[in-house]
Amino acid sequence: MIFGFPVLSVVIWLPIIFGVLVLATGNDRNAPLARYIALVGAILGFLVTLPLYTDFDKTTSAMQFVEMQDWITRFNIHYHLGVDGISMLFILLNSFFTPLVVIAGWKVIEKRVAQYMAAFLIMSGLVNGVFASLDAVLFYVYWEAMLIPMFIIIGVWGGPNRVYAAVKFFLYTLLGSLLMLVALLYLYYQSGGSFEILDYHQMAIPMTAQILVFIAFFMAFSVKVPMFPVHTWLPDAHVEAPTGGSVVLAAIMLKVGAYGFLRFSMPIAPDASHSLSGVMITLSLIAVVYIGLVALTQADMKKLVAYSSISHMGFVTLGFFIFNAYGIEGALLQMISHGFVAGALFLCIGVLYDRVHSRQIVDYGGVANKMPVFAAFFMLFAMANSGLPGTSGFVGEFLVIMGAVKANFWFAFLAASTLIFGAAYTLWMYKRVIFGAVTNDHVAHLHDIDLREKLILGVLAITVLGMGLYPLPFSEVLHVSVNDLLVHLARSKL
Repeated sequence: MIFGFPVLSVVIWLPIIFGVLVLATGNDRNAPLARYIALVGAILGFLVTLPLYTDFDKTTSAMQFVEMQDWITRFNIHYHLGVDGISMLFILLNSFFTPLVVIAGWKVIEKRVAQYMAAFLIMSGLVNGVFASLDAVLFYVYWEAMLIPMFIIIGVWGGPNRVYAAVKFFLYTLLGSLLMLVALLYLYYQSGGSFEILDYHQMAIPMTAQILVFIAFFMAFSVKVPMFPVHTWLPDAHVEAPTGGSVVLAAIMLKVGAYGFLRFSMPIAPDASHSLSGVMITLSLIAVVYIGLVALTQADMKKLVAYSSISHMGFVTLGFFIFNAYGIEGALLQMISHGFVAGALFLCIGVLYDRVHSRQIVDYGGVANKMPVFAAFFMLFAMANSGLPGTSGFVGEFLVIMGAVKANFWFAFLAASTLIFGAAYTLWMYKRVIFGAVTNDHVAHLHDIDLREKLILGVLAITVLGMGLYPLPFSEVLHVSVNDLLVHLARSKL
């Protein structure tokens, strides 16, 4: 709380309340009203998160802005919220993207406008709840609830195979989550009847039980990241989702799985984390190298960026399980950067799709001749996706590679291959879409981005360059929490 004000509750419930208000506008006759209420709610939802950063104490790893109320007293379940240096940044990232998604769908979404806008607002509040929850049951409720709006977004406003993609997304994520629930129930009984996540961090669990708990959490979190080989739902979901759905999937929802490893798997099962780190590193490197090669073969721009996301998130899990500060901080910065860059790339693809109604690379060529401003923005984001120094894409990857060198040279060597593969598939796509002569009538009739699109891409360009040139505001809030986690892991290993 700040001066007794429950800021985290406001951060969670304000966008949800505005989402309900948007739904109350009814059918598409009131679509303009629905859009403006959604925009106000999204902007306010971001503004109320800013005190989390401005009033954050960077010198402690303790939970801050804590709220705690009894919820289900019979089972000792509490409405318990709090953030540390790790979770706070992801709440800001989530709330930052909500207004952009609302603006991006302003003209594009013409049917069921209120329902579309409301789904994103409600999902924004639920995702904030995931990052802020300190009670395991509360976390699980938010974790499962956030699937519903995304399921609806893909299934209602998606492409021709939207139902298949939505069901596949839902089943993959739900089945993994059921094993997490089993692990949480085991921890509840082992702790003497507590659902407090921080209590689990202090428990002494036998090695065999740690491994089983780690595997249960792994099944839930690896699907969300997504890690190889449970990644196959993501390309389908991205291809079929509307632009806003792809942006939120890439920028936010993939980060929830990686966050789970830091909040649950590693601190609760530290010895199992060390014991199984070889498996985690192997799967991460397969994602970096193999999925990077798969991305090279893609003919669909959305599918290419989807595979790129899997490869970049492999960098994140690699950074976690090399157990040093460079690796974990670099992985967290990579998560934030990937949110900006992948979100921007999906918005750029959406700009082209809105005009040409095709995501196939072969249907383009010479776009720079007709859309020079757009081509400049797209170039910046493509370079950031390739890890160009001076952009946000370089910062996290550089730190993870530095951490990997400390752990094992060959880990670093294989991880660094992403700089080559990332440049290959991203810039090759860019070259075929943007450069060359205009070869078809669709491109010949294109017009450059309007003020709304310039605003969205301009804001993201500032964040990508700002984080790349001056990452300290992001890294300084992580440092103490990451060091505290490493001390906890090292103590358990002895």
